[in-house]
Amino acid sequence: MRTPLVLHAERLTKRYGRRAALTDCELAIPRGHIVGLVGPNGAGKSTLLQLASGLIRPTSGTLSVLGSRPAANATHLARVGFVAQDTPVYASFSVADHLKMGAWLNPSWDPALAKRRIAEVGLDPEQKAGRLSGGQRAQLALTIAAAKRPELLIFDEPAAALDPLARKGFMRSVLEFVGELGATAILSSHLLSDVEQVCDYLVVLCDSRIQVAGPVRKLLASHRRIAGHPATMAGVEVIWAEHGSVLVRVGAAVPVGNAEPVTLEELALAYMSRAARTVAAPRATAAVPR
Repeated sequence: MRTPLVLHAERLTKRYGRRAALTDCELAIPRGHIVGLVGPNGAGKSTLLQLASGLIRPTSGTLSVLGSRPAANATHLARVGFVAQDTPVYASFSVADHLKMGAWLNPSWDPALAKRRIAEVGLDPEQKAGRLSGGQRAQLALTIAAAKRPELLIFDEPAAALDPLARKGFMRSVLEFVGELGATAILSSHLLSDVEQVCDYLVVLCDSRIQVAGPVRKLLASHRRIAGHPATMAGVEVIWAEHGSVLVRVGAAVPVGNAEPVTLEELALAYMSRAARTVAAPRATAAVPR
C-alpha cells in the first residue's frame, strides 16, 4: 500500500514575466515527514511554498496538497498552517488578541493547546506583539499556525532572522508540534544546520528546478565521497568534484576504493554547486570570442 502524498507536483512551473521562478518541477512528498527544502536565495523556495499554501497560482503544470488543489475551499485551508519568513504578527495586538483572532478564524482551533504553548514559551498574554523579541514573535506565529490543528505545517524560513539560541528554541518547538499533532511539516531554510537538526526528508531546489529529493537516510546511503578524478569513475553518477575528491551517486553498488560516507551538508552543497555550474557554463561559452 502506497503512502498518501502530502504534496504532488507535475511539471509545475511559475513565471513572473520572462523570469522563471519554478520550471517543470516534479515532486512527490509522502505524509509523515519533516521536510527540509533547501537552496540558495532566489532558487524558488518561497514560490513553491506560496503555491502550496494557495497564495499564488502556477503558470502551468499541476500541484496538489493533501489530495486537493491548494486552498480549494475553507475546509482545505484549515488543514494547512503557514508561517511566513517574517513571522507576521500584528504589532498593536496583544498575545491574547492573537489567540482570540485565531479562534475566530479557525473552526478547528484548539484553545487549550494554544494557551499551554504560550505559557510554555513564557509569553505574557497581555504583552503587545510589537514589543516581543524576534524569537517570541516566531513562537507566537508558530503557536497560531499549530493551534488550528493542521495536517500540514509550512514554514518559509521562519528562523532566518533569529539569533542562534532563539532559532534552537524555535526548531525544538517545531519538532514538538509535529509530534503532538501527527502532522507533516515542510521547512524552507538556507541554513543547512537547521535542516540537519529536525528534518528526515530533503528537497534541494536550485535554479528553479528540483535537483534531488528523498528521505535523508536513503539519500545519504546512496551517495559517497571518493578520492580520485571523475574520468576514472565508471558506473556511477558524478555529482561534484573538487580538490581530488568526487561526490557520486552510487545506487545499489558502492564502488571499490576509498569510499566515505557524506554528510547532509556535503550532499546538498554538491547538488547546488552542480546546478550553479550548469547555469554558468552556457554564459562562459557565450563569452568566448570566436
